[in-house]
Amino acid sequence: MRTAFVTGVQGFTGRYLVPTLRDRGYAVHGLIRPDEAQGAHDLARCYSGDVKDLRQLRAVISEARADVVVHLAGIASVRHDDPSEIYEANLVGTRNLLQALVDSGAQPSAVLLASSANVYGNQRGGALAEDARPQPVNEYGISKIAMEWVAKLFMDRLPIIIARPFNYTGRGQSTDFLIPKIVSHVRRAAQEIELGNLDVERDFSDVRAVVDAYARLLETKLAIGGTFNICSGRAVSLRKVIDLVRSISGRNLKVRVMRLWGSSAKLEQAIGPISMPLLEETLRWMIED
Repeated sequence: MRTAFVTGVQGFTGRYLVPTLRDRGYAVHGLIRPDEAQGAHDLARCYSGDVKDLRQLRAVISEARADVVVHLAGIASVRHDDPSEIYEANLVGTRNLLQALVDSGAQPSAVLLASSANVYGNQRGGALAEDARPQPVNEYGISKIAMEWVAKLFMDRLPIIIARPFNYTGRGQSTDFLIPKIVSHVRRAAQEIELGNLDVERDFSDVRAVVDAYARLLETKLAIGGTFNICSGRAVSLRKVIDLVRSISGRNLKVRVMRLWGSSAKLEQAIGPISMPLLEETLRWMIED
């Protein structure tokens, strides 16, 4: 039986990847953080360790002797508020894993690194292919493209595959993410939810399809050295997501659009009242002769 080694095995994606790999004939070994319960994953043999600790990783890699490796561990949220943790986990942690694989003399047939479509940033509309220029706009996206560049330093020594998943979701995902937040409101029969722009369209995938793609990439020799988008290939608006949730659940969840406006109190206290024309008046002034 072939062996797969998965970092971040206890995370949202890991919990779906493990049974997928087992169904394909792998014995799965996983890395869990020291603060997680040892052996908590009943489908994988778990090792306690931290990707930020190179010495620990060397020891674990030497023991696991995996035929394939999937690296999922790291900070997964663009809203994480500590930049140093983002870079330590996503950049330094990835480099440590690759260095540990080299130092231990491991010879896996494939090493899949989970990057992110966040590396593309807020580009103009249309389909994004892998050759689109990276333009990350947050610390998370920057950490992921930096991780990809670090990985290139090891491609002459390791069979690396880079995956760039777009938004994906499924049961068990944290409500810090948008679709689980909406589903959670419906499941607990909440009457109202506050959201932002309902008309923005994004590519949403199912975690089950994402892990299936990961598993298949591991077994595709032509994938070695490549970078691959993992996506549905279609854009869906948040308004459509809400409509689907209402239709499936039979519940009329009311959406309150998040509204932001400025306070002019301090300014008017300093200089007196301002006479701000209504937007309609401004537009009329701009359009009419």
